[in-house]
Amino acid sequence: MKKRIWFIINPISGVRRKDDIPAMIREYLNHDLFDFEIKYTQHKGHAVDLAKEAVENKIDVVCAVGGDGSVHEVGTGLIGSNTKLAIIPIGSGNGLARHMHIPLSVSKAIECINDMYDIQMDTVLVNDKPFLGIGGYGLDAVIAKKFDQDKKRGFRTYIKHVLKEFFKYNPINISIDTNGQIKKMPVVLCTIANTSEFGNGFVVSPKSDATDGKIELFILKPFSFWRTPAIIYQFFTKRSHKSQFAEVISFEKAKINLSQQIAHYDGEPVDVRSELNVQVVPKSLHILIGKK
Repeated sequence: MKKRIWFIINPISGVRRKDDIPAMIREYLNHDLFDFEIKYTQHKGHAVDLAKEAVENKIDVVCAVGGDGSVHEVGTGLIGSNTKLAIIPIGSGNGLARHMHIPLSVSKAIECINDMYDIQMDTVLVNDKPFLGIGGYGLDAVIAKKFDQDKKRGFRTYIKHVLKEFFKYNPINISIDTNGQIKKMPVVLCTIANTSEFGNGFVVSPKSDATDGKIELFILKPFSFWRTPAIIYQFFTKRSHKSQFAEVISFEKAKINLSQQIAHYDGEPVDVRSELNVQVVPKSLHILIGKK
């Protein structure tokens, strides 16, 4: 019996046109294995509703076609179900897809779906908001908000906002309670990492594993301007955790207090409360991944 798959396409996300996607699905999808339907999102948040509708209809696989925001919406709508998440990554960063070894080529990503190689990954719950890969409360949250408001997409636009915000950013103050141990400090980055990278090869937590039942808190403390090139180099060479200004804490549950109520989850900007209850939700999402 064939499996049913829905492709959820965000027509305005990502960095390429989507006109050719349906034709590529018809060409590269294994039609002996799948019956498919294509759904288009009409507004922000619509992909969550479509994903939940797919679960109700017992659809076997739902594929997010778009960037990290589209993956976030579809994936969070599938948490706790037996419906598998697939990804055709055509966004600016593609952080989760890169971590899961999903090809960035559309045709190869579709062929990856045909392989049906799946795992059960952990997800993260912060108060009442779930996310899949990376959540942040420092400089990255500010950049995510500016990037979301920009009409232009792509890596260049992202770098523009990084450079613009970096030079005027003031560290936030945080308090972290893990297992009764409380730390207070100013930080540039306060990042919850279930997976390893923001996207585009910018690896914030190289040792994060989305199947180990734990999440990492990556903290980057304030540093002198002249150290910036070396620190950026460490992120792109998967050695960010070795910086003298970095600290990594593995945990299952934590409480975090923030002096600034701005955040991003999987690159999507959100407003949050000043007190956060963070926990891992083990093996809560089925996802199709690439083989290493």
